Amino acid sequence: MNMNQLFNMFTKLVARRAMNWGINKGISTLSRGKGQPTPRAGQTQQTRDMARKMRMLQRLTRR
Repeated sequence: MNMNQLFNMFTKLVARRAMNWGINKGISTLSRGKGQPTPRAGQTQQTRDMARKMRMLQRLTRR
């Protein structure tokens, strides 16, 4: 084996491990839910308003 082959083998080994580490890290982060963007304040208020309106609608339809 010459130096070029050894260098290529070492580079591929390091690149493969780095790629696998990155993929595993990304998948585990997304599965825990940290990868999702946080909702803006307006969206949260909008969601609360919609829930309030739906509860009021449920009360009206029960009567």
